[in-house]
Amino acid sequence: MAILKSAFNYLISRYTKVQLLIILVIIIFGFFISESSIFARFSYDAKIMELNSQIEHYRNKTIEDKQKLQELQSDKDRIEKFARENYLMKKPDEDVFLVE
Repeated sequence: MAILKSAFNYLISRYTKVQLLIILVIIIFGFFISESSIFARFSYDAKIMELNSQIEHYRNKTIEDKQKLQELQSDKDRIEKFARENYLMKKPDEDVFLVE
């Protein structure tokens, strides 16, 4: 508490009240009112973190999809299995039953 009091006394002795008021208004404007305020900065940081997590998610999804595509391109049996599971395709002499 004594440190704050000594700092306050130093500022009062060094600057006039008008100068201190102007400095205070500039600080308030810079930190709270302007477009680049502290609150906007925190919201921008949160948005950046969210977008980075989305980027990471889509990179992982891209890697998985590339692996699936490579598997499908390399083996005919996998293509047939994929078509049967996802598109309900069948051979002409087969019957397909959907169980839920």
